[in-house]
Amino acid sequence: MLKKGLFLFGLVLISLLLLVACGTSDETNSSDSDSDSNSETTPASEQEQEEQSEESEQAEESDTYTIGASQIVEHPSLDAAYKGFQEAIDDAGLEVEYDYQSAQNDVNNASTIAKNFVSDSVDLIFANSTPSAQGALAATDDIPIIFTSVTDAVEGGLVESMDQPGENITGVLDLHPESIENTVSFIDTYFEEATVGLIYNSGEANSVAQIEAVNAAIEGTSLNTEERTVATSADVQQAATTLVGDADVIYVITDNTVVDALEAVVGVSNDQDIPLIVGEPDSVRKGGFATYGIDYHTIGYRAGEMAVEVLTGEKTTSDIPVEIPPEMQLFINKDAAEDQGVEWNEDWDEEAQFLETETE
Repeated sequence: MLKKGLFLFGLVLISLLLLVACGTSDETNSSDSDSDSNSETTPASEQEQEEQSEESEQAEESDTYTIGASQIVEHPSLDAAYKGFQEAIDDAGLEVEYDYQSAQNDVNNASTIAKNFVSDSVDLIFANSTPSAQGALAATDDIPIIFTSVTDAVEGGLVESMDQPGENITGVLDLHPESIENTVSFIDTYFEEATVGLIYNSGEANSVAQIEAVNAAIEGTSLNTEERTVATSADVQQAATTLVGDADVIYVITDNTVVDALEAVVGVSNDQDIPLIVGEPDSVRKGGFATYGIDYHTIGYRAGEMAVEVLTGEKTTSDIPVEIPPEMQLFINKDAAEDQGVEWNEDWDEEAQFLETETE
Protein backbone atom coordinates (compact mmCIF):
# COMPACT_ATOMS: atom_id res chain seq x y z
CA MET A 1 0.00 0.00 0.00
CA LEU A 2 2.82 2.32 0.86
CA LYS A 3 4.56 1.44 -2.41
CA LYS A 4 1.41 2.14 -4.37
CA GLY A 5 1.08 5.59 -2.68
CA LEU A 6 4.67 6.48 -3.46
CA PHE A 7 4.17 5.44 -7.06
CA LEU A 8 1.13 7.73 -7.46
CA PHE A 9 2.96 10.62 -5.81
CA GLY A 10 5.82 10.19 -8.27
CA LEU A 11 3.46 10.32 -11.25
CA VAL A 12 1.89 13.55 -10.00
CA LEU A 13 5.30 15.15 -9.44
CA ILE A 14 6.51 14.22 -12.93
CA SER A 15 3.29 15.67 -14.47
CA LEU A 16 3.78 18.94 -12.67
CA LEU A 17 7.39 19.20 -13.82
CA LEU A 18 6.33 18.57 -17.43
CA LEU A 19 3.67 21.27 -17.24
CA VAL A 20 6.18 23.82 -15.90
CA ALA A 21 8.63 22.94 -18.64
CA CYS A 22 6.01 23.41 -21.37
CA GLY A 23 4.97 26.79 -19.97
CA THR A 24 8.54 28.03 -19.93
CA SER A 25 9.03 26.89 -23.51
CA ASP A 26 5.88 28.70 -24.68
CA GLU A 27 6.97 31.92 -22.97
CA THR A 28 10.40 31.64 -24.55
CA ASN A 29 8.90 31.06 -27.98
CA SER A 30 6.50 33.95 -27.46
CA SER A 31 9.35 36.19 -26.37
CA ASP A 32 11.43 35.13 -29.36
CA SER A 33 8.48 35.75 -31.65
CA ASP A 34 7.93 39.24 -30.22
CA SER A 35 11.61 39.93 -30.54
CA ASP A 36 11.59 38.83 -34.16
CA SER A 37 8.51 40.98 -34.80
CA ASN A 38 10.18 44.05 -33.25
CA SER A 39 13.31 43.32 -35.23
CA GLU A 40 11.29 43.24 -38.43
CA THR A 41 9.46 46.55 -37.78
CA THR A 42 12.54 48.58 -36.72
CA PRO A 43 13.91 49.13 -40.26
CA ALA A 44 10.47 50.31 -41.43
CA SER A 45 10.31 52.86 -38.60
CA GLU A 46 13.77 54.18 -39.42
CA GLN A 47 12.81 54.52 -43.10
CA GLU A 48 9.68 56.47 -42.18
CA GLN A 49 11.75 58.80 -40.00
CA GLU A 50 14.23 59.37 -42.85
CA GLU A 51 11.40 60.14 -45.29
CA GLN A 52 9.81 62.57 -42.83
CA SER A 53 13.19 64.26 -42.35
CA GLU A 54 13.67 64.62 -46.12
CA GLU A 55 10.16 66.05 -46.53
CA SER A 56 10.86 68.55 -43.75
CA GLU A 57 14.11 69.64 -45.39
CA GLN A 58 12.38 70.03 -48.76
CA ALA A 59 9.66 72.15 -47.14
CA GLU A 60 12.29 74.39 -45.58
CA GLU A 61 14.11 74.73 -48.91
CA SER A 62 10.89 75.61 -50.75
CA ASP A 63 10.42 78.59 -48.42
CA THR A 64 13.77 80.08 -49.42
CA TYR A 65 13.87 82.18 -52.58
CA THR A 66 16.78 83.33 -54.71
CA ILE A 67 16.65 86.84 -56.18
CA GLY A 68 19.12 88.06 -58.76
CA ALA A 69 19.62 91.81 -58.25
CA SER A 70 21.07 93.67 -61.23
CA GLN A 71 22.14 97.31 -60.92
CA ILE A 72 23.69 99.31 -63.76
CA VAL A 73 26.10 101.22 -61.53
CA GLU A 74 26.63 101.98 -57.86
CA HIS A 75 25.51 105.42 -56.74
CA PRO A 76 23.42 106.65 -53.79
CA SER A 77 20.01 106.77 -55.48
CA LEU A 78 20.16 103.26 -56.91
CA ASP A 79 21.70 101.97 -53.68
CA ALA A 80 18.78 103.48 -51.74
CA ALA A 81 16.29 101.78 -54.08
CA TYR A 82 17.98 98.40 -53.57
CA LYS A 83 17.98 98.88 -49.81
CA GLY A 84 14.27 99.73 -49.84
CA PHE A 85 13.59 96.64 -51.97
CA GLN A 86 15.34 94.39 -49.44
CA GLU A 87 13.58 96.01 -46.48
CA ALA A 88 10.14 95.35 -47.98
CA ILE A 89 10.97 91.67 -48.40
CA ASP A 90 12.40 91.46 -44.87
CA ASP A 91 9.26 93.10 -43.49
CA ALA A 92 7.17 90.45 -45.24
CA GLY A 93 9.14 87.72 -43.45
CA LEU A 94 10.41 85.98 -46.59
CA GLU A 95 13.67 84.03 -46.53
CA VAL A 96 15.66 85.29 -49.51
CA GLU A 97 19.18 84.79 -50.80
CA TYR A 98 20.40 87.67 -52.99
CA ASP A 99 22.85 87.51 -55.87
CA TYR A 100 23.73 91.21 -56.28
CA GLN A 101 25.63 92.24 -59.41
CA SER A 102 26.71 95.71 -60.60
CA ALA A 103 27.23 96.19 -64.33
CA GLN A 104 29.77 98.98 -63.66
CA ASN A 105 27.82 101.24 -66.04
CA ASP A 106 28.31 98.84 -68.97
CA VAL A 107 25.19 97.76 -70.89
CA ASN A 108 26.95 94.62 -72.16
CA ASN A 109 27.69 93.63 -68.57
CA ALA A 110 24.02 94.11 -67.69
CA SER A 111 23.07 91.67 -70.44
CA THR A 112 25.61 89.10 -69.26
CA ILE A 113 24.44 89.40 -65.66
CA ALA A 114 20.84 88.70 -66.72
CA LYS A 115 21.86 85.63 -68.73
CA ASN A 116 23.76 84.28 -65.73
CA PHE A 117 20.69 84.74 -63.54
CA VAL A 118 18.66 82.72 -66.04
CA SER A 119 21.30 79.96 -66.07
CA ASP A 120 21.18 79.89 -62.28
CA SER A 121 17.37 79.60 -62.35
CA VAL A 122 16.76 82.41 -59.86
CA ASP A 123 13.19 82.81 -58.63
CA LEU A 124 12.97 86.50 -59.49
CA ILE A 125 15.11 89.27 -61.02
CA PHE A 126 15.24 92.75 -59.48
CA ALA A 127 16.35 95.14 -62.23
CA ASN A 128 17.52 98.46 -60.79
CA SER A 129 17.74 100.70 -63.90
CA THR A 130 16.49 100.72 -67.49
CA PRO A 131 19.53 98.90 -68.98
CA SER A 132 19.29 96.26 -66.24
CA ALA A 133 15.60 95.71 -66.97
CA GLN A 134 16.16 95.62 -70.73
CA GLY A 135 18.91 93.02 -70.32
CA ALA A 136 16.72 90.89 -68.06
CA LEU A 137 13.72 91.03 -70.40
CA ALA A 138 15.90 90.02 -73.36
CA ALA A 139 17.26 87.07 -71.37
CA THR A 140 13.99 85.52 -70.16
CA ASP A 141 10.26 85.48 -70.72
CA ASP A 142 9.65 83.06 -67.85
CA ILE A 143 11.38 84.39 -64.74
CA PRO A 144 9.45 87.31 -63.18
CA ILE A 145 11.19 90.69 -63.34
CA ILE A 146 10.50 93.60 -60.99
CA PHE A 147 12.17 96.88 -61.96
CA THR A 148 12.65 100.34 -60.55
CA SER A 149 14.85 103.38 -61.30
CA VAL A 150 13.26 103.37 -64.77
CA THR A 151 12.06 106.66 -66.22
CA ASP A 152 9.80 105.50 -69.08
CA ALA A 153 9.01 101.79 -69.19
CA VAL A 154 6.94 102.08 -72.39
CA GLU A 155 9.50 104.13 -74.32
CA GLY A 156 12.24 101.85 -73.04
CA GLY A 157 10.50 98.83 -74.56
CA LEU A 158 9.87 97.13 -71.23
CA VAL A 159 6.07 97.11 -71.21
CA GLU A 160 3.28 97.65 -73.70
CA SER A 161 1.46 100.02 -71.40
CA MET A 162 1.43 101.10 -67.76
CA ASP A 163 -1.81 99.20 -67.06
CA GLN A 164 -0.84 96.07 -69.00
CA PRO A 165 2.85 95.55 -68.31
CA GLY A 166 3.39 92.09 -69.83
CA GLU A 167 3.74 88.44 -68.97
CA ASN A 168 6.80 88.57 -66.71
CA ILE A 169 7.68 92.18 -65.95
CA THR A 170 6.39 95.17 -63.97
CA GLY A 171 7.75 97.73 -61.52
CA VAL A 172 7.93 101.31 -60.29
CA LEU A 173 9.15 104.33 -62.26
CA ASP A 174 11.60 106.84 -60.81
CA LEU A 175 10.16 109.92 -62.52
CA HIS A 176 7.07 111.68 -61.27
CA PRO A 177 5.01 112.87 -64.28
CA GLU A 178 5.24 116.47 -63.10
CA SER A 179 8.88 116.46 -62.02
CA ILE A 180 10.45 117.82 -65.22
CA GLU A 181 7.64 120.33 -65.79
CA ASN A 182 8.05 121.66 -62.25
CA THR A 183 11.82 121.82 -62.61
CA VAL A 184 11.59 123.76 -65.88
CA SER A 185 9.02 126.08 -64.33
CA PHE A 186 11.36 126.63 -61.35
CA ILE A 187 14.24 127.59 -63.68
CA ASP A 188 11.99 129.84 -65.77
CA THR A 189 10.68 131.61 -62.66
CA TYR A 190 13.98 132.24 -60.89
CA PHE A 191 16.46 132.28 -63.82
CA GLU A 192 14.42 133.98 -66.51
CA GLU A 193 15.73 133.90 -70.10
CA ALA A 194 18.50 131.50 -69.09
CA THR A 195 20.24 129.08 -71.41
CA VAL A 196 20.00 125.67 -69.79
CA GLY A 197 22.96 123.35 -70.34
CA LEU A 198 22.02 119.67 -70.60
CA ILE A 199 24.55 116.83 -70.24
CA TYR A 200 23.43 113.27 -70.93
CA ASN A 201 24.29 109.89 -72.43
CA SER A 202 22.45 109.65 -75.75
CA GLY A 203 22.82 105.87 -75.63
CA GLU A 204 20.64 105.55 -72.53
CA ALA A 205 16.91 105.34 -73.26
CA ASN A 206 16.05 106.84 -69.86
CA SER A 207 18.06 109.93 -70.65
CA VAL A 208 16.76 110.44 -74.18
CA ALA A 209 13.17 110.29 -72.89
CA GLN A 210 13.93 112.87 -70.20
CA ILE A 211 15.71 115.26 -72.57
CA GLU A 212 12.75 115.11 -74.92
CA ALA A 213 10.49 115.91 -71.96
CA VAL A 214 12.73 118.85 -70.96
CA ASN A 215 12.63 120.32 -74.45
CA ALA A 216 8.86 119.88 -74.62
CA ALA A 217 8.43 121.60 -71.23
CA ILE A 218 10.67 124.52 -72.29
CA GLU A 219 8.47 125.38 -75.27
CA GLY A 220 6.58 128.59 -74.48
CA THR A 221 8.96 129.65 -71.70
CA SER A 222 11.75 132.24 -71.72
CA LEU A 223 14.37 129.45 -71.70
CA ASN A 224 16.47 127.73 -74.34
CA THR A 225 18.86 124.79 -74.17
CA GLU A 226 22.45 123.88 -75.01
CA GLU A 227 23.14 120.13 -75.14
CA ARG A 228 26.26 118.05 -74.58
CA THR A 229 26.31 114.26 -74.95
CA VAL A 230 28.72 111.80 -73.36
CA ALA A 231 29.45 108.10 -73.80
CA THR A 232 31.23 107.38 -70.51
CA SER A 233 31.68 109.00 -67.12
CA ALA A 234 35.18 110.03 -68.18
CA ASP A 235 33.62 112.40 -70.75
CA VAL A 236 31.59 114.36 -68.20
CA GLN A 237 34.32 116.75 -67.04
CA GLN A 238 35.00 117.98 -70.58
CA ALA A 239 31.29 118.24 -71.41
CA ALA A 240 30.68 120.40 -68.35
CA THR A 241 33.69 122.58 -69.12
CA THR A 242 32.50 123.26 -72.67
CA LEU A 243 29.22 124.62 -71.30
CA VAL A 244 31.05 127.48 -69.58
CA GLY A 245 30.11 130.65 -71.45
CA ASP A 246 27.24 128.90 -73.25
CA ALA A 247 24.98 128.01 -70.30
CA ASP A 248 23.55 130.14 -67.48
CA VAL A 249 22.22 127.08 -65.64
CA ILE A 250 23.21 123.41 -65.86
CA TYR A 251 20.51 120.77 -65.54
CA VAL A 252 21.61 117.15 -64.91
CA ILE A 253 18.71 114.73 -65.28
CA THR A 254 18.76 111.22 -63.74
CA ASP A 255 21.36 110.01 -66.23
CA ASN A 256 23.42 107.18 -64.69
CA THR A 257 26.56 108.06 -66.66
CA VAL A 258 26.59 111.72 -65.65
CA VAL A 259 25.47 111.14 -62.06
CA ASP A 260 28.34 108.69 -61.69
CA ALA A 261 30.72 111.63 -62.33
CA LEU A 262 28.59 114.39 -60.79
CA GLU A 263 31.51 115.73 -58.75
CA ALA A 264 33.08 116.97 -61.99
CA VAL A 265 29.95 118.97 -62.86
CA VAL A 266 29.70 120.31 -59.30
CA GLY A 267 33.31 121.49 -59.54
CA VAL A 268 32.64 123.42 -62.76
CA SER A 269 29.43 124.92 -61.37
CA ASN A 270 31.15 126.06 -58.17
CA ASP A 271 34.17 127.50 -59.98
CA GLN A 272 32.10 129.35 -62.60
CA ASP A 273 29.06 130.36 -60.48
CA ILE A 274 26.65 128.33 -62.60
CA PRO A 275 23.59 127.04 -60.69
CA LEU A 276 23.35 123.27 -60.93
CA ILE A 277 19.86 121.79 -61.11
CA VAL A 278 19.75 118.01 -60.66
CA GLY A 279 17.28 115.15 -61.03
CA GLU A 280 17.09 113.59 -57.58
CA PRO A 281 17.78 114.37 -53.89
CA ASP A 282 21.00 112.36 -53.62
CA SER A 283 22.56 114.60 -56.26
CA VAL A 284 21.56 117.58 -54.13
CA ARG A 285 23.46 115.97 -51.26
CA LYS A 286 26.46 115.63 -53.58
CA GLY A 287 26.53 119.36 -54.33
CA GLY A 288 23.62 120.09 -56.64
CA PHE A 289 21.64 123.25 -55.90
CA ALA A 290 18.03 122.11 -56.35
CA THR A 291 15.69 119.41 -57.63
CA TYR A 292 12.06 118.43 -57.79
CA GLY A 293 12.73 114.84 -56.86
CA ILE A 294 11.45 111.64 -55.38
CA ASP A 295 12.68 109.32 -52.65
CA TYR A 296 14.43 106.28 -54.17
CA HIS A 297 14.12 104.26 -50.98
CA THR A 298 10.35 104.61 -51.28
CA ILE A 299 10.13 103.35 -54.87
CA GLY A 300 12.52 100.50 -54.05
CA TYR A 301 10.35 99.51 -51.11
CA ARG A 302 7.24 99.46 -53.30
CA ALA A 303 9.08 97.31 -55.84
CA GLY A 304 9.92 94.93 -52.99
CA GLU A 305 6.25 94.70 -52.06
CA MET A 306 5.48 93.75 -55.65
CA ALA A 307 8.16 91.06 -55.50
CA VAL A 308 6.58 89.59 -52.35
CA GLU A 309 3.20 89.34 -54.09
CA VAL A 310 4.78 87.52 -57.03
CA LEU A 311 7.00 85.16 -55.03
CA THR A 312 4.18 84.06 -52.73
CA GLY A 313 1.85 83.45 -55.66
CA GLU A 314 -0.62 86.10 -54.57
CA LYS A 315 -0.30 87.81 -57.96
CA THR A 316 1.58 87.55 -61.24
CA THR A 317 3.50 90.41 -62.81
CA SER A 318 0.74 90.86 -65.38
CA ASP A 319 -1.70 91.50 -62.50
CA ILE A 320 0.36 94.45 -61.21
CA PRO A 321 0.27 97.74 -63.20
CA VAL A 322 3.45 99.81 -63.49
CA GLU A 323 3.37 102.54 -60.85
CA ILE A 324 4.71 106.08 -60.56
CA PRO A 325 6.39 107.56 -57.46
CA PRO A 326 3.80 108.49 -54.85
CA GLU A 327 5.04 112.02 -54.20
CA MET A 328 7.46 114.76 -55.23
CA GLN A 329 9.21 117.54 -53.30
CA LEU A 330 11.43 120.58 -53.92
CA PHE A 331 14.86 119.95 -52.37
CA ILE A 332 17.51 122.67 -52.01
CA ASN A 333 21.10 122.68 -50.79
CA LYS A 334 21.83 126.09 -49.23
CA ASP A 335 25.59 125.61 -49.23
CA ALA A 336 25.56 124.73 -52.92
CA ALA A 337 23.43 127.79 -53.64
CA GLU A 338 26.09 129.97 -52.04
CA ASP A 339 28.94 128.16 -53.78
CA GLN A 340 27.26 128.61 -57.17
CA GLY A 341 26.42 132.29 -56.75
CA VAL A 342 22.66 131.81 -56.46
CA GLU A 343 20.75 134.81 -55.12
CA TRP A 344 18.54 133.52 -52.32
CA ASN A 345 14.77 133.83 -52.66
CA GLU A 346 12.62 133.90 -49.52
CA ASP A 347 9.94 131.78 -51.23
CA TRP A 348 12.25 128.78 -50.93
CA ASP A 349 12.24 128.99 -47.14
CA GLU A 350 8.65 127.75 -47.12
CA GLU A 351 8.57 125.62 -50.26
CA ALA A 352 11.73 123.58 -50.00
CA GLN A 353 13.13 120.77 -47.92
CA PHE A 354 16.77 121.54 -47.20
CA LEU A 355 19.59 119.06 -47.60
CA GLU A 356 23.25 119.42 -46.72
CA THR A 357 26.26 118.41 -48.77
CA GLU A 358 27.57 115.03 -47.71
CA THR A 359 31.31 114.74 -47.37
CA GLU A 360 32.98 111.39 -47.93
